[in-house]
Amino acid sequence: MKFVSWNVNGIRACVKKGFLDYFHEVNADILCIQESKLQEGQINLELEGYHQFWNYAQKKGYSGTAVFTKEKPLSVKYGVGEKETEDEGRIITLEFENFYLVNVYTPNSQRDLARLSYRLEWENEIRQYLCELDQQKPVIYCGDLNVAHQEIDLKNPKSNDGNSGFTKEERGKMTTLLNLGFVDSFRHVYPDAEGAYTWWSYMAKVRERNIGWRIDYFIVSERLKDSITAAQIHCDVMGSDHCPVVLEMGKKEY
Repeated sequence: MKFVSWNVNGIRACVKKGFLDYFHEVNADILCIQESKLQEGQINLELEGYHQFWNYAQKKGYSGTAVFTKEKPLSVKYGVGEKETEDEGRIITLEFENFYLVNVYTPNSQRDLARLSYRLEWENEIRQYLCELDQQKPVIYCGDLNVAHQEIDLKNPKSNDGNSGFTKEERGKMTTLLNLGFVDSFRHVYPDAEGAYTWWSYMAKVRERNIGWRIDYFIVSERLKDSITAAQIHCDVMGSDHCPVVLEMGKKEY
């Protein structure tokens, strides 16, 4: 089973830059996007053979997530815990027979860390939510998680130490989650791979020189790790400042 996650940084703009070509070429069973940046009715994607689920932010042109899946889920949820909605359109959970898929666009703590406290509260809430789901069925948690977990996950760790996305607090929240029975699929397959990034600044020649960060993930329940058959970063795919990440799982779990 093939899963893809991509922060498209505006789906309308990304469609003009080849999103649909990639969508059909990759032929995912489930494809998740973050930062859709639109409201209901502002785009009509004809994706034959896929069910579509969108979570729109109340603020126009901001945030937002979507999931496109070949298999119809048993249920769909747009909040965490007892919440059925959340204002920024950052999370969609799909329940299938043998697993939960959780697609997330994690809040950025912002350049001056003005939103760090909110971000840490979000991390606590999402961790509790994932652990509760994991008690029922295995979880596949994906999206733009807005953190480079270890120094190997960004080009310039020393100069970025303490910056948004590489604070000890944000990195610590990721460590805590992984220690509770979850696995970073890419690092499971490629524990020592360097230069493997999923986001690059739009500044001139930054992507060309591969000065990037790995902040897009597929994190799975530990009991699924032996079913991982591939974990890929499609860094040659343009259309956004992020690139797609891919997880392939053996069919035996599904």
